[in-house]
Amino acid sequence: MDEIEKLERLLHHWKEHNDEHADGFRHWSAKARSLGRTDVSAVLDRLEEETRRLNRLFDEALEKLRAGT
Repeated sequence: MDEIEKLERLLHHWKEHNDEHADGFRHWSAKARSLGRTDVSAVLDRLEEETRRLNRLFDEALEKLRAGT
């Protein structure tokens, strides 16, 4: 495997791992909300949103890598 292939696999792996974190934030946001901690839930919601936004950067990097630019 050359370095470009390795980077592509790493980007894919990092994106998947990031998705797992975002799912966890959503899960714990709901729990915090159910416990009456809407303040904490709001922060966890923001964390999920920002994590999903980062995934778009992983997608952009993968697209550029595959396009050769």
